[in-house]
Amino acid sequence: MSPLHTYQRDATRFILNTPRCLLQMPMGSGKSLTTLTALDSLSLLEDVFPALVIAPLRVAQSTWPNEVAQWPFLEHLRVSVVTGSPAQRQLALDKTADIYTTNYENLPWLEAHLQSRWPFRSIVADESTKLKGFRTRQGTKRAKSLAKVAFRSPRFIGLTGTPAPNGLQDLWGQVWFCDQGQRLGKSFTAFQSRWFRSIQMGANAMATKLEPYPHSQKEIEDRIRDITYSLDIRDHLDIRQPIVNIIKVKLPTNAAKLYRQMEQEMWVQLASLKEVEAVNAAAKTQKCLQIASGFAYHDAKRNYEEIHDAKLEALDSVIEEACGAPVLVAYAFKADLERLLKRFPKGKAMDADPKTIEQWNAGKIPVLFVHPKSAGHGLNLQHGGNILCFYGIDWNLEDRLQVIERIGPVRQKQAGYDRPVFIHYLIAEGTVDELVLTRVDAKKSVMETLMQNLKNR
Repeated sequence: MSPLHTYQRDATRFILNTPRCLLQMPMGSGKSLTTLTALDSLSLLEDVFPALVIAPLRVAQSTWPNEVAQWPFLEHLRVSVVTGSPAQRQLALDKTADIYTTNYENLPWLEAHLQSRWPFRSIVADESTKLKGFRTRQGTKRAKSLAKVAFRSPRFIGLTGTPAPNGLQDLWGQVWFCDQGQRLGKSFTAFQSRWFRSIQMGANAMATKLEPYPHSQKEIEDRIRDITYSLDIRDHLDIRQPIVNIIKVKLPTNAAKLYRQMEQEMWVQLASLKEVEAVNAAAKTQKCLQIASGFAYHDAKRNYEEIHDAKLEALDSVIEEACGAPVLVAYAFKADLERLLKRFPKGKAMDADPKTIEQWNAGKIPVLFVHPKSAGHGLNLQHGGNILCFYGIDWNLEDRLQVIERIGPVRQKQAGYDRPVFIHYLIAEGTVDELVLTRVDAKKSVMETLMQNLKNR
């Protein structure tokens, strides 16, 4: 009996029939299994191996090799992990394999190292939003390196659960790797001028944002529909929505006074007499988030001073009310992690050791501290629990959605657990925390509309 759901079989057929495509499937819906099944099936018809899988580091190291090992019908595929030092990467490349996995940061090295000897028949870009910054003349170094060799590979599969975390402008770079600009424009400038208007933000002439015209979303969707498979998991599985709990945290009087001063004057003097200054509006936002969290960095070396324990105390209540059930805690700053480990010595920080994930999933870690940027994409943490608490949040919607889905409803159901997912947000009352939560949720509504309209029926 096939382990694939009906929607996964549909996606597999789409890959078979669309040599260069994008799969927009929610987190936890089985994108990697779908892709591996499609490549394995295609190998009976054409040369799709060796294949290169590009992914965030942890996903490249663990998720893809583990996915192959998990399923008997895929265990014949040979996987080589191209990470680590240059010598380790060279050894991995020298191995005979069907699939080579590497992280995005290694793309410049890989392209320069192989150059005209590029051997890969297929490229899989896991979390393809990493390519959203590609530009034909500028843009990220990683994406530019991939662009030099991407079309030497006959097949390209982009995978993401969050295709447009910051709006429709995120799509151009991802789609370019499918068609070299045929659908959305040969350059980002052409794309921008056709479907967006630039709006100045404040007095700085360089501070602008792109706003799509009313007709833009439908036109963009229509142009990329033939190369895009988009899925709403709720059409196929009985998924219960997470139970979201906004926990308002009241700052102590002195902390609230410091916060207001930073907000209004962009400068404060801490109890130790050390001074903290924000040089611009963006820096002020970061300083306000730090104070809301309970500390402030006061020099370039990231030395900090503690200001209050209000969020630590609120988290203490969340853990206590969990009655012994494991709690996943997402933090925003390194100083947060240091304070959390000091306050909760039985907790553990997510690290590069695979045993940490094993221990969490086995219920041996009561509190696991994770940063969304390093513990989001691809990690399976659903066996360890169903409670997530955001100690701090930032402006990155994609990272937040990714870490939620590590224990989210889709993964809970697929793992056979009939239990709700609880998400707690510790929000400092009357601070930028509230603004971040509201603004980032507005981004989410745009992205959900995009995915809904692109669904293949």
